[in-house]
Amino acid sequence: MLLVVLELAGLAVFAASGALAAVRAQLDAFGVVVLGLTTALGGGVIRDVLLGVHPPASLRNLPYLVVPVVAALIVFAFHPQVARLRRAVLLADAVGLGLFTVSGTATALAMDVPAYTACLIGMTAGIGGGALRDLLLREIPLVLRREIYALAALAGAVVVVVGHRLAWPAGLVAVVGSVLVVLIRVVTLWRQWHAPVARGVER
Repeated sequence: MLLVVLELAGLAVFAASGALAAVRAQLDAFGVVVLGLTTALGGGVIRDVLLGVHPPASLRNLPYLVVPVVAALIVFAFHPQVARLRRAVLLADAVGLGLFTVSGTATALAMDVPAYTACLIGMTAGIGGGALRDLLLREIPLVLRREIYALAALAGAVVVVVGHRLAWPAGLVAVVGSVLVVLIRVVTLWRQWHAPVARGVER
């Protein structure tokens, strides 16, 4: 039940993020919904494909489709108000990253995969939808740019794996892992910390 709640919350947040990016790219209503769905479901679909779950869970459960569609339509209808909430949107994206990373890692662990595999799958579940969103908009994915995004997800996944190995309560592990991801994202954005890039490269 906890995993379902986490995933639905993450779906809504990521769908809103994708929909807002689509509005900024001046896509029509259908395009906004498609990009919202892609951003919301992409990470989970990749996770399930890697774990051999066919068809992916998000395509077998109606709420997993309804929640992101509704979120995308709300953003489409009220995008001026949403666009003004830039900090809130960034925070929501960080929350979505944390929720999806935690649920993805926990799902992988439930299928008895090795710890390092669970970490990688959890990270991929968190960043996959956003990467697909950026590719559809013909942008370099955020995870490949200087911002500390994938590393934040990986840190949260490691916490989930460690908590699982130490037999901590699932709810506590989920909260700690998600909060860690959000804190890393918020602090790095606030302090404008970036991953290193190669120097002396001509553009």
